Amino acid sequence: MTGSTICVFCGSRFGGSPGYRDLAERVGHRLAQRRIGLVYGGGALGLMGVVSDSVLDAGGHVTGVIPEFLRHAERQHDRLSRLIVTGDMFERKQTMFDLSDGFLALPGGLGTLDEILEVLTWRQLGRIDKPLVLLSEDDFWSPFTGALSQAIRQEFAGESIRDLYRVESSIESAFAALGLQD
Repeated sequence: MTGSTICVFCGSRFGGSPGYRDLAERVGHRLAQRRIGLVYGGGALGLMGVVSDSVLDAGGHVTGVIPEFLRHAERQHDRLSRLIVTGDMFERKQTMFDLSDGFLALPGGLGTLDEILEVLTWRQLGRIDKPLVLLSEDDFWSPFTGALSQAIRQEFAGESIRDLYRVESSIESAFAALGLQD
């Protein structure tokens, strides 16, 4: 799937482990090496800044999508290949989803969780048919997938929601799950 575009969801902070920064950097380099475009939230802070800088530094293409009101709060990235400014968060997500062939989630906070849940919901409703992979090298996503399992156990969701996403523990296995094989 070389030549495709992957949307990466991740934090606008660095998180508590130095490994998160390293993970974002390695993901960015790997995307650029494989000539896979990055779509992301357009900010320069935290893991968002690391993954986008890594793609750009390795000669790759980065599209940032940021709502007008966040251009200063998330410190809009100023070296992007392409910047799309939207009117609100809903338009931001729609644009990111439309421009991407798949979704890769790195560690992050509420915004990352919101984006993941939106993709899961759209996949469940048949609005999109694009893969979603949670990259969990240090088991970061276990509490999240535990919450999904609880929803299944308590009969608020069916077992089929497990088919809407994959959890992978390495970049290579995550890329394979996204269909990004060499």
